[in-house]
Amino acid sequence: QVQLVESGGGLVQAGGSLRLSCAASGRTFSSYAMGWFRQAPGQEREFVAAISWSGGRKYFADSVLGRFTISRDNAKNTVYLQMNSLKPEDTAVYYCAAKDDDYGLRFPNYDYWGQGTQVTVSS
Repeated sequence: QVQLVESGGGLVQAGGSLRLSCAASGRTFSSYAMGWFRQAPGQEREFVAAISWSGGRKYFADSVLGRFTISRDNAKNTVYLQMNSLKPEDTAVYYCAAKDDDYGLRFPNYDYWGQGTQVTVSS
């Protein structure tokens, strides 16, 4: 079992930055690939970014490529999502997720999910 807790969300103006953190507890964090997804009101949950268990491979949605980065610190059992040049359309609840293999990281078939953190970008 893995427990995930997101933090770092909030209200920011367009063009600003936020860094989300996801702290994991439970089974060995370093053996899990990690992903970030988001869900805006009335919309389906969508992929944002993912990182392999080793950190050697990273994936991004086209909508955030060049603006968001993902990283992990296996010593701290934490994965980060650095969000720069934020836009109003980035407004959503952001979820962190853990997957016990490195395949299909763009799809929401992850094994564990956090409760989410709200990100609101004002224009």
